[in-house]
Amino acid sequence: MAKTLLAFLLLVSVAASQAFGSNAVSAYDFSFKTIDGAPMPLDQYRGKVMLVVNTASFCGFTPQYEGLESVYRKFRDQGLVVIGVPANNFGEQEPGSNTEIKKFCTSKFDVDFPMASKEDVIGGQAHPFYKWVADELGEGAAPKWNFHKYLIGKDGQVAGVFPSQVSPDAHELTQAIQTALAK
Repeated sequence: MAKTLLAFLLLVSVAASQAFGSNAVSAYDFSFKTIDGAPMPLDQYRGKVMLVVNTASFCGFTPQYEGLESVYRKFRDQGLVVIGVPANNFGEQEPGSNTEIKKFCTSKFDVDFPMASKEDVIGGQAHPFYKWVADELGEGAAPKWNFHKYLIGKDGQVAGVFPSQVSPDAHELTQAIQTALAK
């Protein structure tokens, strides 16, 4: 009886782990779609440092697109990839289609860093990457608003979490990027 119960609990644990994405070992286990609909497996950035940011076009933090592009241009040759993930989860501040978002980002902020298609970043429908981060770091690490930033180290692990209020050019963020790039 005890062996049967133990086997059942192990099976339930594995199933729950797979359902919630916690069986992932690193960020490289996830894939987004580009804003144009093509596959964007994070594995293609293996060995690079990633800054994954949930974005929105009609937010008080939207001017951070400029800072994100600046940080990307400053550090990309050293191995940084910025990935924008449009989300409409906070104040419905990203209501547009992927085509509209792309046009806005390129025409208004000259965004050249990779942009994912629009995704949910919180709740039951959250993209598996965001569920993984919450599983790894706890629900307190889930985005609270637009322009929440996750720094992913070269090993594919979360190397830092930065709330919306931390601008892309803030000393604490640029220092964390430089430290991650140096590893």
